[in-house]
Amino acid sequence: MKALVYLGPGEKSLDDRPMPEIGAATDAIVKITRTTICGTDLHILKGDVPTCTPGRILGHEGVGIVEQVGAGVTQFHAGDRVLISCISSCGKCEYCRRSMYSHCITGGWVLGNSIDGTQADYVRIPHADTSLYHLPDGADEEALVMLSDILPTGFECGVLNGKIHPGATVAIVGAGPIGLAALLTAQLYSPAEIIMIDPDQNRLDVATRFGATATIRGSGDEAVWQVMSMTAGRGVDTVIEAVGIPASFEVCQSIVAPGGTIANVGVHGVKVDLHLERLWSQNIAITTRLVDTVSTPTLLKMVLSGKIDAKQMITHRFTLDTILEAYETFANAGQTKALKVIIEATA
Repeated sequence: MKALVYLGPGEKSLDDRPMPEIGAATDAIVKITRTTICGTDLHILKGDVPTCTPGRILGHEGVGIVEQVGAGVTQFHAGDRVLISCISSCGKCEYCRRSMYSHCITGGWVLGNSIDGTQADYVRIPHADTSLYHLPDGADEEALVMLSDILPTGFECGVLNGKIHPGATVAIVGAGPIGLAALLTAQLYSPAEIIMIDPDQNRLDVATRFGATATIRGSGDEAVWQVMSMTAGRGVDTVIEAVGIPASFEVCQSIVAPGGTIANVGVHGVKVDLHLERLWSQNIAITTRLVDTVSTPTLLKMVLSGKIDAKQMITHRFTLDTILEAYETFANAGQTKALKVIIEATA
């Protein structure tokens, strides 16, 4: 089968690899019909994720058709159309019982990280009964790919951890796909203002279409000055960090209001400074999280009912045999105006 393989920092290739096989009774083999590329895949290619070693098939998102199941799988059968969760969970360990599926002792974020992932013709899914979701007939597969990771990540790590509430003032630092997913789902809680901050005007234009009440084109001190001017010097109740670099976390610390929350979503590959000399007395909370996908069933219903338009995140489409071009397009979003790219199975 064809698969996108990580070869080490800055290196990848589309290779022929053996078909995955059932390794445990709880496994399923899924034929991928659609997948996508995540910003985390770019972090892997930069060398920011040491748990992902050379030779790994990348990808942790997708939809497909069950090809084969292990003897212990009871909820899925060959031929079922399924959504693949980016998080694999056994449902039984201490962390799973606390709904912290991302820290499952035998699962968590393993796809495209510590085991082979979804950017391939086929993928092995561990703990299939609790890591796959049935897709209803007629469901738009492209839209539902956004439910593998990006929508639950923006919602859980940004909106829920950020404690967004009716009437709140929210700033989202980074108008990339994750920041836009947080924007879409933040509106479920009726904040008074949602300010999007990004140096890319195209992404800010998209954010305005998605429901942002204000946008700031810029970064660093200039962005801080604009936010403080817009809020009469108070700052914002919730600030969501959706980039994953030290400069964006600096902005978050400078614009959070007393009693506010900084919700970190970005994947940080290097250390950042925490300015406790300024923040120790400000009653703020800083939250971190890897998505647990506990919200996936709820978000699935909302996407299927049209309450959330997930498909508007998609800007480009490719097939698996052109996935290297897809990576170039996604990695150069400033020039290509890419948000999410869909990669279909090669006919």
